[in-house]
Amino acid sequence: MVDFGGWEMPVQYSGIIDEHLAVRRAAGLFDVSHMGEIEVRGPEALRLVDFATTNAAARLKDGQAQYSGLLYEHGGFVDDVLVHRIAEKHFLLCVNAGNQEKDFEHIRSLNRFDAEVEFASPKYAQLAIQGPYALAALGKLTAADLGAIRYYWFTYGAVSGTDALIARTGYTGEDGFEIYIPPEEAPRLWNEVLEAGREFGIKPCGLGARNTLRLEARMALYGHEIDASTTPYEAGLDWIVKLDKGDFVGRQALLKQKETGIRRKLAGFEMCGRGIARDGYEVRVDGRPAGWVTSGSPAPALNKNIGLCYLPVEMATTGRPIQIIIRNQPVDAVTVETPFYRRAK
Repeated sequence: MVDFGGWEMPVQYSGIIDEHLAVRRAAGLFDVSHMGEIEVRGPEALRLVDFATTNAAARLKDGQAQYSGLLYEHGGFVDDVLVHRIAEKHFLLCVNAGNQEKDFEHIRSLNRFDAEVEFASPKYAQLAIQGPYALAALGKLTAADLGAIRYYWFTYGAVSGTDALIARTGYTGEDGFEIYIPPEEAPRLWNEVLEAGREFGIKPCGLGARNTLRLEARMALYGHEIDASTTPYEAGLDWIVKLDKGDFVGRQALLKQKETGIRRKLAGFEMCGRGIARDGYEVRVDGRPAGWVTSGSPAPALNKNIGLCYLPVEMATTGRPIQIIIRNQPVDAVTVETPFYRRAK
C-alpha cells in the first residue's frame, strides 16, 4: 500500500505481472474510487461542458461518453476527462484523483452559463472490471444487457441489488466496464465481483498493473504524457480536439499551433539493450540530448521493455535509433508504432 494523491492505494496484490496477464487473458478488478466526479446540470449544462472541453460534447447522445481534455488558454492540459451525457441537461465528468479539486474550480470559473457545477466525488465509488471475461463475470450480478452496451456508452442498472451507472469504458486496452456506485456499497460489491469472476480467473489488481496495462495501450497519464506544458497536438491526441465546434478554452492557442506546427511529439519506443527506461530518463539521438522519457516499464504481454518519450518532431519517426540514459550509460532503443498492444477483435 502506498500514498497516491492522499489516498492509500494498493500497488499490487499477487504481483504486477500476474495481475497484468490476468487482465489480458481473463479478467481483473480495480478499485478506482479515488477518481473524481464532477456533475454539471441545468438548461445550459451542454454549453458549459462544450466550452470547457476540447471534444464535441454536443455530438453526444444520452447514454454516451467521450474522452476529452480540459485546457488552459495557452493550450496546455488542466486534465484529461471522461464526459458522460446522462441527459440533455445533465453531464457527469470523471477526472483524475489528484486534479479533482483543481478541475472543479477550473470549470466553475468558466461558468457564465445557466448551469450548476457540483463536486460530486463523495457520492461515488468506482470499480473497474477489465478483460476478455469481464462481461461474463459482471453479467452474473446484473440483469442489465451488458452485451448491448457499445464501447464508450453506458446504462443504469442494479448490480447485486445496488443502483449503478455501468459504462463500457476502461484504462487497460481491454474490453470491460467501469461501474459507479454508492461508496457504502463498494466493499460488498468488490467481494461479490471477485466471487462471480472466480470461475473465469479474475484477480484483484493494483496501481502497478494499471500503469503497465495503460502504457501497452498507449493511454496518456496526467503528469507524465500530458500536463500544463503539453498540448493535445504534441501528445498525439489531435482526435479529441474539434476546432470546428465553436469556441472553447484553448482553441486560439491550438489554432496557432496547428498553423505554425508542433516542435515536439510523443513517440513510442522499445529497448534494444538491457535495461528499463523510467520516467524522466534522458533520451539522446546520435549522442545528443533530444528529449525525456514520460513513461517506461516492462510490457508483460509483449515480453519487451517499452516506453514513451518526447522528441523533436523531425526525430519522432518510426524506426529511429535512440539512446536512453540509464545509470549514466546510454542504452540502445528504437522508436516504434503505437499502441504497443492491440486486443484481438
